[in-house]
Amino acid sequence: MAATRLELNLMRLLSRCEALAAERRDPEEWRLEKYVAALEDMLRELKKQASKPAPELLNEYSRKVDFLKGLLEAEKLSSSTEKALANQLLAPGRTPTTAKERTPATKTVHLQTKARCTGQMRRELLGTVCPVLLLLYRFKPCDPGCFEGLTSDEKQSAVELDAVLQHHQDMQEKLAEEMLSLARSLKNNTLAAQNVIKQDNQTLSHSLRMADQNFEKLKDESDRLEQHAKKSVNWLLWIMLIVVCFIFISMILFIRIFPKLK
Repeated sequence: MAATRLELNLMRLLSRCEALAAERRDPEEWRLEKYVAALEDMLRELKKQASKPAPELLNEYSRKVDFLKGLLEAEKLSSSTEKALANQLLAPGRTPTTAKERTPATKTVHLQTKARCTGQMRRELLGTVCPVLLLLYRFKPCDPGCFEGLTSDEKQSAVELDAVLQHHQDMQEKLAEEMLSLARSLKNNTLAAQNVIKQDNQTLSHSLRMADQNFEKLKDESDRLEQHAKKSVNWLLWIMLIVVCFIFISMILFIRIFPKLK
């Protein structure tokens, strides 16, 4: 059965909501919440129609709308732990909304949200633990009095923490050495490229000078050839005039010497 106009509008708006949910939004963003409310109204109207879609398709629409609604409610929670738990309980859609999707967009949004909440929890945990680690790192492991007044478990924990801190310090020093090595390599490559470019510029300048010199020489030779051609034409003209005059005079003399016979 062909989809009705209301169902097509529902699918378009649902695809738009999924795209908005996949983006990082500002806390003041209000469009997604309004769109989800409109989706709920459209879904209720679609269920009341006589030519409504199949029950499986209606259930899928309801599942996606409930997922978006739960996602908005989870984002309003204050604690990252509560957000992670609320996102864990959400159920994304099972089928793609449009034919262009290979996997359901709600499933992708669910994975992105879970990863975002996990990263936020990790940052909060590291922000809480780092001051304690820095306080413990002030003690020197070689100092015999640094563990006085501590129980055996506390001493073992302090030693483990010191080993972890030492490991992180070694990693930081190694990373610093690698960065220095990369910087030196980049500097050497830059200098080599600069030398190559400088040599190419010199070669190009020399080629341009040679081309200018050859052009000047070619121009001089062209002028000389033109003058030589003009001189040749002038001599040929004078020779032809002399020959014509000689022939004319010879004919006159011939007529005078040999008169016409009667």
